[in-house]
Parts: sequence; C-alpha cells; structure tokens
Amino acid sequence: QVQLVESGGGLVQAGGSLRLSCAGPGSIFSINAMGWYRQAPGKQRERVASITTYGTTSYADSVRGRFTISRENAKNTVYLQMNSLKPEDTATYYCNAIANAHPWDSWGQGTQVTVSS
Repeated sequence: QVQLVESGGGLVQAGGSLRLSCAGPGSIFSINAMGWYRQAPGKQRERVASITTYGTTSYADSVRGRFTISRENAKNTVYLQMNSLKPEDTATYYCNAIANAHPWDSWGQGTQVTVSS
C-alpha cells in the first residue's frame, strides 16, 4: 500500500496559480513514473500530467502550456505547478505512481482545487 499525500490545493481566481505537492515513501520516487490526475463531480478521473523517472513529461491537451510537472526524488516529492487557471480546472487532484502505463489502484484523499471566475 503506497500512501501518498497531496497538498497545495485551494481557492484561486481565474488566471491565478497554485503549486500542488505530493509526498510519500521514498522508494517509489526512484523507481516509478508519477502522475497527477483530477476528477470533477460527475466526471471520470483523468490524467493531467505525468513524469518518468528520467524526467520526461507528458500532459493532457487541456493543460499543456499551463501546467508543469516536476519531481525531486531526494525529497520524495512530485509537484504540479498550475498557471493560468481556468474554472474548468476545478476538481480534486490526486497523485499516484504509474506502472506499465497505468496508475496504481490505490488513491489518497487528494487536494481540492477550485477556480472562480
């Protein structure tokens, strides 16, 4: 059971920025890709960004150019810098380890991001 803790969410006006953090057991950050996901009410959970152990990143089209994922394995932390936030970014955001292109099937509580217009 991987226990990842997300933090950094909150209320922000459209156009504003937030930085989310995800911390957990040190071992997983050295050997696994990591991803950020979000889920809005009534919607499926979607991957918004991922980063490999080598630092290669990928983004959903909806956030590309606005969000940046990064990792600091020495601090056992993954970040999601979110700029130019839009109301449609409102969701609960989760992080998870990725194995074989899929997230592990255990999810934490996430952190809520609410963007007002």
